[in-house]
Amino acid sequence: MANIPLTRCQFLLPFTGILDDIGAPTSSLLEKFQLPSSLEDKSDLYIPLLPTLRFAETAQRSQGIEDFGFLATQRIRYSHMRGKTRTLIAQSPTLLVALRHACRWASREDTVLSMWIEHDDDHVRICSKLARTKGFLHLEHAQWIQNIFAIYIVRQFAGPDWMPPTIAFEARYTPSPATQASWPNVRFLSGQHAAWITLPISYLSLSGRPTEFGLPPDDPEDGPSAYDIVELLKLMLPAYLDQGIPVLANVAEMAGVSTRTFQRKLSHLGLTYSDILDTVRFENASKLLRDTDCKIIDVSFLSGYTDPAHFSRAFRRISGVTPRQFRERSRLK
Repeated sequence: MANIPLTRCQFLLPFTGILDDIGAPTSSLLEKFQLPSSLEDKSDLYIPLLPTLRFAETAQRSQGIEDFGFLATQRIRYSHMRGKTRTLIAQSPTLLVALRHACRWASREDTVLSMWIEHDDDHVRICSKLARTKGFLHLEHAQWIQNIFAIYIVRQFAGPDWMPPTIAFEARYTPSPATQASWPNVRFLSGQHAAWITLPISYLSLSGRPTEFGLPPDDPEDGPSAYDIVELLKLMLPAYLDQGIPVLANVAEMAGVSTRTFQRKLSHLGLTYSDILDTVRFENASKLLRDTDCKIIDVSFLSGYTDPAHFSRAFRRISGVTPRQFRERSRLK
């Protein structure tokens, strides 16, 4: 079955913006590779990936631009990611969960893009790769964008100035000295099995509201939006953790909507009621582990779990560490 790798027009705009600024023949270059013009009006639409990469390569060479991909990332913002992905990241209880969401929905940015997490001793790699592009020249243009979005996601939890220890490229490419100077204390690698960045494994359990996040998709239903309901539930549910959490039907009734409408509103954001419960339970447990001397079994019960073993498994799934490890690491900071 035929397959056309696609990317969002959003990711071509930084390249054409640079070309326009230097007076390059942007329109004729786009036409040469059969790419649409008026990209500003089509930012959330999709275009073929391979002609887009050939466009960037040809423009770099013909216009004498150095590190075109890196320069493009300076015009890309976290807000350029799909709104649904940003909303899922904003609602993630930890960086680990946020990265899992990003990996799951990566193919909505580029249809042949895959992302995954690899463990390496005390660090993890956030990897990305474009399928069916092996041997294609100048993939660094796309891989800069792949890596910068992974960096932006980490920065939502680690702070806006965070730098990865390593930035790696699948392409055989070495950034220019000027580009490397923009990333002090960062090691660059080329010719790797994928594009990737590293971060300390301890970062996976970072929690708290991300520092910036986009608005959720418009909610076509009348009444409170799904985003409003999520925020209200996160305020309300902690009061019920130690005495029985309301079931889905009761929560829908509290929100003034039918159970089906309530589920649809959350699904519009990519969430379920269980996702929200997991977040509320984790936030409550992590606060108790960090700020009190409660026994872990008591933390389990106070966070709405009747089985301490279930609590430990759920906590590790969200944070990447056991409750005991989380407490020990939080007290070393």
